[in-house]
Amino acid sequence: MSSTDLMTQRYGAPAPWRRRALLALVAVVVLVFGGWLTWTTVAHADPPVTSELVTFDTVDQHTVDATVQVDLRDADVEADCLLRAFAEDHSTVGELAFTPESSGRLDLTIRTERMATSVEKIGCTAEGQPRPR
Repeated sequence: MSSTDLMTQRYGAPAPWRRRALLALVAVVVLVFGGWLTWTTVAHADPPVTSELVTFDTVDQHTVDATVQVDLRDADVEADCLLRAFAEDHSTVGELAFTPESSGRLDLTIRTERMATSVEKIGCTAEGQPRPR
């Protein structure tokens, strides 16, 4: 007699429905997670607005010109965008918040407190898009 038979005689056989119920529960959890993952991927794959810093040029002590490419998914999307200028010591010396009217390249001027050495595109956000892009 094997130890499994001994255990079955002593404690009784496990109920057959438990294994099926556990497998069904695991299958449901996997399907729900897969559906959520698919929905999340599709929802974030095509944001309402995207932007890219094309170039910038320091004009003088208090001015930086920047060119930004903004792409709006629909013409009626209202987006808010932000550019930030930094000095050589990495401190913020200027910011420009703007609302693009349409898709395309925008030439913008950022006023700064002192000489800026770099410009960072923080990004653009729209309703339903909390993360700047």
